[in-house]
Amino acid sequence: MIRTAKFAFVAAALSTTALSPVALAAATAPTKPQVAAASIKAPPIVYQQRVLSNGMKVFTSRDATTPNVSVQVWYGVGSKDDPRGRSGFAHLFEHLMFKATRNMPSETLDRLTEDVGGFNNASTWDDFTNYYEVAPANHLERLLWAESDRLKSLVIDENVFSSERDVVKEELRQRVLADPYGRFFALSIPQQSFTTHPYQRPGIGSIEELDAATVDDVRAFHQTFYRPDNAALIVVGNFDQAKLDAMIDQYFGGIAKPAGDIPKVTVVEPARSGPKTVSTYGPNVPLPALAITWLAPAAADKDAPALTVLDAILSAGKSSRLYDSLVYEQKIAQSVFSSAPNNAQPGLFYVGAIMAGGKTVQQGETALRAQVARLRDGLITPAELAEAKAGLLADAVRRREEIDGRGFAIGYALMTEGDAARANANLAALQAVTATDVQRVARKYLADDKRTVIRYLPEKDRPAGEKDATPPIPKVASVKYDGPVTTLAPEGERQAPPPIAPPIPATLPTPAEKTLANGLRVIVAKSSDLPLITADLTVRGGASSDPTGLAGVSSLTAELLTEGTATRSATQVARETEALGANLEAGSGWEAASLTLSVTENNAAPAMTIMADVAQNPAFAATELDRVRAETLDSLSVAYQRPGSLASFAAAPVLYAGSSYGHVAGGTPGSLPKIKRTDLAKTHSAYWRPDNAVLVLTGNLTPEAGFALAEKAFGDWKKPASPAPAPPAAPSGYQPRNVVIDLPGTGQAAVVLAKPAITRTDPNYYQGVVANTVLGVGFSSRLNQEIRIKRGLSYGAGSSLTPQGRFGGFSARVQTKNPSAAEVVSLTRAELTRLASEPATAGELTARKSVLVGGFGRDLGTSEGLANILGNLAVYGVPLTEIQTYAAKVEAVTPEEVQAFAKTQLDPAQMSVIVAGDAKAMGEDLAKVAPNATVIPAAKLDLDSPTLAK
Repeated sequence: MIRTAKFAFVAAALSTTALSPVALAAATAPTKPQVAAASIKAPPIVYQQRVLSNGMKVFTSRDATTPNVSVQVWYGVGSKDDPRGRSGFAHLFEHLMFKATRNMPSETLDRLTEDVGGFNNASTWDDFTNYYEVAPANHLERLLWAESDRLKSLVIDENVFSSERDVVKEELRQRVLADPYGRFFALSIPQQSFTTHPYQRPGIGSIEELDAATVDDVRAFHQTFYRPDNAALIVVGNFDQAKLDAMIDQYFGGIAKPAGDIPKVTVVEPARSGPKTVSTYGPNVPLPALAITWLAPAAADKDAPALTVLDAILSAGKSSRLYDSLVYEQKIAQSVFSSAPNNAQPGLFYVGAIMAGGKTVQQGETALRAQVARLRDGLITPAELAEAKAGLLADAVRRREEIDGRGFAIGYALMTEGDAARANANLAALQAVTATDVQRVARKYLADDKRTVIRYLPEKDRPAGEKDATPPIPKVASVKYDGPVTTLAPEGERQAPPPIAPPIPATLPTPAEKTLANGLRVIVAKSSDLPLITADLTVRGGASSDPTGLAGVSSLTAELLTEGTATRSATQVARETEALGANLEAGSGWEAASLTLSVTENNAAPAMTIMADVAQNPAFAATELDRVRAETLDSLSVAYQRPGSLASFAAAPVLYAGSSYGHVAGGTPGSLPKIKRTDLAKTHSAYWRPDNAVLVLTGNLTPEAGFALAEKAFGDWKKPASPAPAPPAAPSGYQPRNVVIDLPGTGQAAVVLAKPAITRTDPNYYQGVVANTVLGVGFSSRLNQEIRIKRGLSYGAGSSLTPQGRFGGFSARVQTKNPSAAEVVSLTRAELTRLASEPATAGELTARKSVLVGGFGRDLGTSEGLANILGNLAVYGVPLTEIQTYAAKVEAVTPEEVQAFAKTQLDPAQMSVIVAGDAKAMGEDLAKVAPNATVIPAAKLDLDSPTLAK
């Protein structure tokens, strides 16, 4: 399954180019009858619940088909509970919960999860904070012990507090300050929509408020909110219920319930007295944006299901009203969005758009208000209503494919609606929504005189003398904490983790395959009992087949597949697919392109009929090409303001210059305007053919059922008489090169160290995968430990090894504050050198191998993950039996082999250094660690030029 990031922004203008003969035929062909959609039923989550004597709620859901278990603890404290003058505090505390306890040194949670093949994470929302782990089921008791220990005996000291605060600052810089629209979504919308309720305050906070916090503030926050009667324990996976109940009683039952009540937010946002328009501004904003917000009810309100359906009608998919009107027809917006209320207290409903190039926020406001008025003034059609419900229900099925997704559904319903049962009941409530209900809630909540319009514009457009609309940060003194303080016990006095239980063996899928008469290779494998099917059609070719000077042809060819066929318009493809609750997406990688379908089992046959039509008969209408090309160009204008994107774009031209791989796979501002319809048609004719393709079908199906689906949909696909094109030559002649891309005013620098590496069939493939995992995969990898955990210089540091059929690459990537860019380059080089100079310890190697094996196993358990694995094996010519042998081959890698691979393949002296950021802020030290670097202003970057500069 070859995927590329879907460009989020859509076309600026509709070309007046005449329709091609094929497009004309599509425009004049009789309308195809709507495919028949069967009703979608999401299997209910079956669970047990009880309440411990200390007030902790417990929910357990057994699944004997998985070898894993998910343990989650949800706390009823979120960003709305941040102390005044301390926005971002609940989120900061989330980070601290992964540090030391009385019995666990810092990062022990990673030893108990990641190092045994699982993972852990957490997230902070307006109303709650949740912590969750997935690990092999025989580690269940250890996870319960660990969660209990960090609830009752968390260590909060000055060193940990200071380090994690630095990490959170880097997260804020990366997500908010370095992204062109980070300020818009994280700051402008909440700050300008509320006047009183703490939902106004940004969940991630601000640098100023984080700096104002003290360790006493954090200790008081923990004592106030982290208590058993404010928590819910959720366990989903493979366990013995009686044993689990006993363990929960043992580890959580004895935690005392503190005296006093838990503080509750009782502030009520006042009703709006009239409409309001406010302008906000940000640096590096390439395209204006706006949102229109209204006050809305809480998630538990009886009107919430109708608002959820209304939200889907407005913005879910390409057949939605906002997309169809603003993006497709009027061509004034490049992306559209809406959001239904999902808070425990009354929140917001909003609609919005990022405008197309040359379009104004005034045009966007007029169009958005017109679409909202349509909902208030007229009933939606039965087809729209059915399509919205199908998409919502199918998405619910997809989210429940994994055990942690089921746990999340229980916890989310509990924390936002006060009742875990709503996780199941809400699906029936969605089904019961009528067209009249949708119109009623639109009239009730989306009144034109109660709107707030928030415009987001480039800083250069701020009128002289206009004051900043951002609410001032209150200056609040820190609290004085005099409660108990926990410290890490001496090693000999710590309680040891409980023993590990006997492992539960995993059941590996067994792929079956056959080749159809037309040469199409078909692979079928069952992933789970959930009623989902993934169909992935992959063709060899990809960006390496792009004609010289026409970077992006393969990408545009794939993108245009779903934009109309000989008998279906782009709109028809979207509406018919979405009516089935299906997702149909196309993308292109370097050596292959793919078309991927996700659909519920009962709608697989009609969805594959559409998929086959899209794959075989694309129209490549000139109007659609112009639209998608403009979408891509405007998307690039946004990406050029993101330091991480700029550094990534430069990598291929630097590493593979002079070869078929030495360009940007998705195209550039210079190449995309040159691409014609004939280029797409030629690429499709050459590569999209059955004897050059692999079709993988996964999900809840037998081989016989899968082969029957494949034969029906693709059996009549004609095999051309001429052979498929030969692949291009592998790149050669690499020379290291240092490049600095100057993006003034950006909030962070992106640092990349990269070089060419091995192919997928290299005999040292597994040695390379393990070496890379030791270096830069996972929270406990060496790069992340050194750069994030020890020094707080980044939100995350990692590396990737990308072996493909005829070439491969390695890269280490970090985003950090601009002044730290040179230090991060030096630290990364030091870790590469250490990997080659000293063998990994047995314990470290065991842990990093577990990361690989555990992640591989979890992927095998989902229809999309299994399809991705099988598709890649097939494209790269690797036997499908690799599924059964993967774990053993990983385990066989020795420390000496890791060291040898690092010496031969990961020499830092052979790495190119690419840094994108504010060159002035990065300082003079960067020139010392990246000598002779070519410095290119972002405005002068030309990725089609050998020099990379205009």
